[in-house]
Amino acid sequence: MADTPGAAPDQRVVRSKARVLEETYRLLFEGGIGGVSVDEVARRSGVAKTTIYRHWPTRSALVLDACSKMGGPEPSPDTGSLREDLTILAQRVADQLRDAAWPSVLPSIIDAAERDPAIAGMHERLHAANMQPFLDAIAAAHRRGELPAERDAAALVAEVVGPLFYRRWFSKEPIDPAFVTGVVIHALD
Repeated sequence: MADTPGAAPDQRVVRSKARVLEETYRLLFEGGIGGVSVDEVARRSGVAKTTIYRHWPTRSALVLDACSKMGGPEPSPDTGSLREDLTILAQRVADQLRDAAWPSVLPSIIDAAERDPAIAGMHERLHAANMQPFLDAIAAAHRRGELPAERDAAALVAEVVGPLFYRRWFSKEPIDPAFVTGVVIHALD
């Protein structure tokens, strides 16, 4: 059941890896990173631990691979209006935060990143990829002259995204469209 580089993939290996990643996703969404163990992945997937360790030498490697396959961010909108672009992007974040899956995983990634350099690197890459559409929209607004050049892009992104995260994890207030629009308007004032 080896997977030799350059050779046509062995379909048994492809199926086994897919089952392992599928169960790893489920465990991530059920209990965060702390809820993922190779023993439990093996039990649920029916794939032997030795096979799992052949492809992922550590639990962190398995988690990293599973997280790297999560859907990436959508492209930046280009409505010609920074306010509209930021509202669309902020609404996407709000939608993700209302979904039961992503908010159950992100805090555990942040926590694990404090102790595991590989997870920290993954967290940095995920964060950068998810914030890039905001930075692209801001750069387009700078080019159009819609936003002063001295307006710091990272600070503006934090002003938009920060309140959404605050409501999700701290105040537990609704993250409805009116709130999202208000956050964008306030950030641009």
